[in-house]
Amino acid sequence: MIPSCNIFLVGLMGSGKTTIGKILARQRGLAFFDSDHEIVARCGVSIPTIFEIEGEEGFRRREACVIDELSQRHGVVLATGGGAILSQANRVALKSRGTVVYLNCQPRELFMRTRHDKNRPLLQTEDPLKKLKELYAERHALYMETADMVLDSGRQSTYALVRRLENSLSLAAIGSSNPCAALRAS
Repeated sequence: MIPSCNIFLVGLMGSGKTTIGKILARQRGLAFFDSDHEIVARCGVSIPTIFEIEGEEGFRRREACVIDELSQRHGVVLATGGGAILSQANRVALKSRGTVVYLNCQPRELFMRTRHDKNRPLLQTEDPLKKLKELYAERHALYMETADMVLDSGRQSTYALVRRLENSLSLAAIGSSNPCAALRAS
């Protein structure tokens, strides 16, 4: 465990990073950020528009800048975009600046969660389930390499997942110099 109050959530799109991150931040009294939402706020246009104008490469450059900046703050919960871990610089920044939690979810469940969402450019394809399977195969090892802990975010309730994550974070903090342990909500 990294002795930092920062908690960084990684995982494929639809794995629950934003939903779980908001609740976790509120319970711990930390600031919450979603890297995708930050990019949209700073650019003033949607992610699909960024992809259309700059391509995925342009989006990834913007993402790297936002992750570098936000991960240097203290006392944050950061939900990263699903592809953030593709960049070695992002992986190093996240791993060295906080606790990285991989929300692991199987492609079929992710498909059920994202099938009507038009704000996911990589899924605007004839077979989004196939694309999710490809993304999972491509990224799973990188998520595992980067994560300090892995949480299966399949079909459990959001609050059950947050409780499990809180328990894991608390157990990891026992006997460490983790200042986040003191920030736990009563």
